[in-house]
Amino acid sequence: MTATTPDLTALRERVAASLARQGMMRHLGVRLVEVGPGTVTLALPYSDKVTQQQNGFHGGAMGALADIAGGYAGLTVAPDGMEVTTVEYKINFLAAFQDGELLALGRVVRAGRRIIVTTAELVHVAPDGTRSPCAVMQQTLVPVPKTY
Repeated sequence: MTATTPDLTALRERVAASLARQGMMRHLGVRLVEVGPGTVTLALPYSDKVTQQQNGFHGGAMGALADIAGGYAGLTVAPDGMEVTTVEYKINFLAAFQDGELLALGRVVRAGRRIIVTTAELVHVAPDGTRSPCAVMQQTLVPVPKTY
């Protein structure tokens, strides 16, 4: 691979290995959909593990999904031997949904040496395939040494 051509297989393996270590994401059923340089797409299926009292997707589950999608987008641009951790994020919930699944597209806005800024867009995918905006998030990450 040249310096300008990222190894997509290595990026996917890096993200997948880290995601597999996250107990909460495993518990919720989050799966990796797509990985590219500065982008990650995750999916969260509807289940009783992710609902609030009115049976819609819980804001906490939506926030966690957005945080992880943005974080893994940041991980794709972090140096080898480093991971990222969230310093802060702000999320706007646009609509509530039941059934189907949520897709979260994390994207790096700016990657510096000390901070990485990302966004994530959450889209609800209904059982019939209809897609609807669900939430948007902006996040600040910092690279940290990988400790495992």
